[in-house]
Amino acid sequence: MLLGVLCILVVPQVFSEAPPAPPQDIQVDNWLLRWSPDPDHGNVTYTAQNSSFDSDEWTDVPYCVHTSLNSCNVSSIKARSVYGCVMLRVQAERHGQKSPSVQACSTHGDLCTPDFILTASPGSLTVHLREALQGYKDGPASVTIDELQEGQRYCTRVQYLSFTRTEGLPTCTQCALIPESDSRRTVTTVSLVLVGGVLLLVFPVIAYFLLFQRWRFKRWLQPRYTFREHLLELLPEPRFPVPSSTEEHYDVITSMSPVELRE
Repeated sequence: MLLGVLCILVVPQVFSEAPPAPPQDIQVDNWLLRWSPDPDHGNVTYTAQNSSFDSDEWTDVPYCVHTSLNSCNVSSIKARSVYGCVMLRVQAERHGQKSPSVQACSTHGDLCTPDFILTASPGSLTVHLREALQGYKDGPASVTIDELQEGQRYCTRVQYLSFTRTEGLPTCTQCALIPESDSRRTVTTVSLVLVGGVLLLVFPVIAYFLLFQRWRFKRWLQPRYTFREHLLELLPEPRFPVPSSTEEHYDVITSMSPVELRE
């Protein structure tokens, strides 16, 4: 009986818990894998998994399974794949509930991860691969993305592609702001000048009316007086009799004599 009560109390609590939030900012730097844990929830463990570019199977990284830390050394998997190119991902888990896996990125370039720089120009963004790595991989040294909106910020990440499969870790996201063209900058400057000139002309006029013609504004803002129709109707005749002047009586005083006050 007691076991049944415990099952009723504990099992619904376990199944009602939502999966933990996935880890964020997963980066690899010199085979040290780091991520940002969820600061709002405790009792969360993390497991790192790896996969080579010629396989779809993900396996756990040794010494990085159900760890409560936010980093682990993954150099042990370097020798397991061709050229040391692997893909990594991290998954959070709490009470059997697992979060979606999030793929890691590399903070610097090597034989398995491109090293690139971004060049932004009006309407386009160019991705340049560094010369030191161009001899190891086939493909263009740069790629230009056109028809981008000026004044907006665009982000990109790069990953090697072997035939139709990705290879190695992708780069961490880099962003650049697309600058405005000279013509558009000129139009913007002219528009600002025109708006400023209009304000300079209108402001003294508004100030004059506010200072010296305030009574006019008050009169314009006052609502018009209107009388309701029932107030304009004639008053009814009085219902009590009013004596006429012919029925009035007057007493005429002919003389007055003083009266002595008695003590």
